[in-house]
Amino acid sequence: MGAVAQTPQTQCLTPPASGWLWHPSDVKPRYMTWSGHGGGFERRGYHHGNLREALMEAALSLIAESGPAAFTISEAARRAGVSPAAPYRHFRDADALLAEVALRGFERLAEALTTAWNGARPDPVTAFERLGRAYLAFARNEPAYYAAMFETRVAAEDYPPLAVAGDRAFRVLREAAEQVTASLPKEKRPPSLMMALHVWALSHGIASLFCRPDRARRKLPMSPEDLLEAGVLLYLQGLGLGGRG
Repeated sequence: MGAVAQTPQTQCLTPPASGWLWHPSDVKPRYMTWSGHGGGFERRGYHHGNLREALMEAALSLIAESGPAAFTISEAARRAGVSPAAPYRHFRDADALLAEVALRGFERLAEALTTAWNGARPDPVTAFERLGRAYLAFARNEPAYYAAMFETRVAAEDYPPLAVAGDRAFRVLREAAEQVTASLPKEKRPPSLMMALHVWALSHGIASLFCRPDRARRKLPMSPEDLLEAGVLLYLQGLGLGGRG
């Protein structure tokens, strides 16, 4: 689970951008692409019908339909029913709008991961496995957000709030890794950062290959969840953490 700055029914974390990462939104695009806050944007409250929110929804719709590469701020303005100049009242440029979409995606992912972890209940290993499933589910159910988070041209380090949101999401996985390995002797515990990155890479790879909504999705003789669970189990066994605690 972790921001490098890439389904309708398919399931599937941004490395620290320093890091990775929900804020409730009613927008749920039907198709998935892959893709990033603008140094000139300011967070404001959202309410139904306000221009900022309308532009966000238009951006999500565009990404869902054609991918982040096809996004333009002028088309977002057209869909929102405003003039081409109107978006600049809220966003410095197209990258700032994409960054805001990605930020919201990371907030959603962080909340999904926190819910899945559930305070390490009933035990850390079982809860750790749920994190992977939650990541796959997010990629499947929020394809436009997922694309904005991982496939845009926006660099998280250029937009501090986006980097912070990514870090918060990644932190869930890193703290979980620390708890999972707490039963091992100190000299045998892997660095939590390395472990979190390994599991994020595995989860993100499965999401990218097998949880796409388009024709680029690879076929798999099992569910993506089963593949991920098997991979995580082998990884934990290699660390001396064979089964559920």
